Amino acid sequence: MDETAVSFGCGDGAGASLPVVGFIGLGVMGRSMAGHIHAAGYPLCVYNRTESRAEELVAKGALWCDTVGELAARSDVVITIVGFPRDVEEVYFGEGGILASVRRGCCVVDMTTSSPELAVRIHGEASKRGVEALDAPVSGGDLGAREARLSIMVGGDEEAYRRMLPLFQVMGKNIVYQGKAGSGQHAKMANQIVIASQMMGVCEALAYAEKAGLDPRNVLASIEGGAAGSWTLSKLGPRMLSGDFEPGFYVKHFIKDMRIALASAEELHLDTPGLRTSLGLYERLAGEGGENEGTQALFKLYRR
Repeated sequence: MDETAVSFGCGDGAGASLPVVGFIGLGVMGRSMAGHIHAAGYPLCVYNRTESRAEELVAKGALWCDTVGELAARSDVVITIVGFPRDVEEVYFGEGGILASVRRGCCVVDMTTSSPELAVRIHGEASKRGVEALDAPVSGGDLGAREARLSIMVGGDEEAYRRMLPLFQVMGKNIVYQGKAGSGQHAKMANQIVIASQMMGVCEALAYAEKAGLDPRNVLASIEGGAAGSWTLSKLGPRMLSGDFEPGFYVKHFIKDMRIALASAEELHLDTPGLRTSLGLYERLAGEGGENEGTQALFKLYRR
C-alpha cells in the first residue's frame, strides 16, 4: 500500500503519513474491518453502542471514544457501518453527531447498506462544511470481512475515492468506483436484488434434492462447479444442510436492504417480482422468530 496516498491535516494525525481513522459500528462485520485498519498501522479511534464489543481492539491499542462527537473531532477519516438508515441518520445528523463535530478537510465514509437518498443528503451537508463524503457499502458477509476481501461499492466525488482507496484496500479486494453520491448504495441494491433470488433458488434446489431422496451434499458437489455455481450456493449451502443458522448477515438486516431496494425500484418504475417474493418469505421467517438468524435460515421454511 502507498502510505503517502492518503494525507490529511484536520485531526490528531496532522503531519503523519497515515490519517487517524474513527470507526463506528463494531458488529459482525465492522469489528473485523476495524481490526484490519488497526493492523495496517492506522491510528484508530472506536465507538460502539455496546462498549464491550470494542474491548479487544482497545486492548490492542485503539482509542475508545465515549461519544460519536468525540470520535469525529479526533479523526481525519470517519467510517460508519451501523444497522439501519435510522441509525445512520442518528450518528450523522443527531445532536453532537458526526457532521456537527468533524473538521473541515476530513472525510466521512458510510459503509452501511442504506438509502441512496440518505447518502446524497449526507454528501450535500458534508460539502457545506468542507468535508468529503463517500457512500461505500460492502458485500461479502462475515467471512469476507474476516479475510479482508470484501467487495466495496463507492459513490461520491472521485477525488475523495482516490484518496481513500488505500484504506479501502485494507478491508477489501474488489473495490469499484460507481459514480456520484448515492451510486455506491444503488450498486449495493443491485447486489441485494441478485442475492434475494439466489437465496430462494439455493433453498429450493437443496429442498428438492432431499425430497427426491438424494444426498444433497452430493448434489451440491455436482452443481456448484457448473452454471448454477455462486457464492451463495458454495458458502451458505453447506451451512443450510448442517443446520448452521448463525448470522454472517442478519435476516433483519437483509429485510431492511430488500425494502430499500424495493422502494428504489418503485421510484425507478421498475417491477422486481423476484425481490418482492423473497422479501415476503423473509418477513414470514422474521415473524416466526428468525430475525436474528443468518440469511441462510430461509432454508427452514423449505425444509418443513
